[in-house]
Amino acid sequence: MLKDIIVLIEAKMGRYATPITRATCLEKDLGITGDDAGELLLEYGQKFNIDVSKLNLRKYFTPEGDTILQAILRMITGKKASKDSELTVGDLEKGVIARRLDEEVINS
Repeated sequence: MLKDIIVLIEAKMGRYATPITRATCLEKDLGITGDDAGELLLEYGQKFNIDVSKLNLRKYFTPEGDTILQAILRMITGKKASKDSELTVGDLEKGVIARRLDEEVINS
């Protein structure tokens, strides 16, 4: 199952120089953000028959419109981007087992 999730990620986003593991964070480690994250999770939901409708993407991914100026302002002010949690490949695997991906599954 983990291998199938990794194949999906690489098919959608391309191959990565470092190996993808359960601990790999989709945004921090793979650079998946904004619309790309939404499209990946929709495809994940369809491929594995997972309900992703209750997942708050903004909690896990920086929005597409995040500009360089906004990043510089965050550096100066010390404020974080709008996301406040990391979604890992292991979380996606838990979603396949539970047949849904939401806060309860991620935090289990």
